[in-house]
Amino acid sequence: MKITAFNPLIVTPKAEEVVALFEELGFERAHTKEGINGHVTSVDLKLGEDFRVNVAQSEVVPQDLTAIRMNVRDFQEAYDFLVSKGFKNAQGDRIAETSSSMSALMVSPSGFAISLSYHKRK
Repeated sequence: MKITAFNPLIVTPKAEEVVALFEELGFERAHTKEGINGHVTSVDLKLGEDFRVNVAQSEVVPQDLTAIRMNVRDFQEAYDFLVSKGFKNAQGDRIAETSSSMSALMVSPSGFAISLSYHKRK
């Protein structure tokens, strides 16, 4: 399995406050993606070439949720691997898909979360 990114993801109903905190720490907005699952906006922040963090605005979560965002080259391979280790898709069988990506929040039996992501290549 080829992993292309592995960084923290903070899902929160107060994304602008969290983004502002990271900007005060020196992070810069790399890009923003809107309309994930119809209601989620995600901001990718970076500090130099070494550090990244994603912050997602979601009104669905009552409090902050921290996960690892894992971007991969082969979504199905990674999805099947995580399922084989006991992870479950937090949305049942639903995969969030946009014109440029696919993702699923995978949760381990103990509650550890990995946001599995694939960027469609042209």
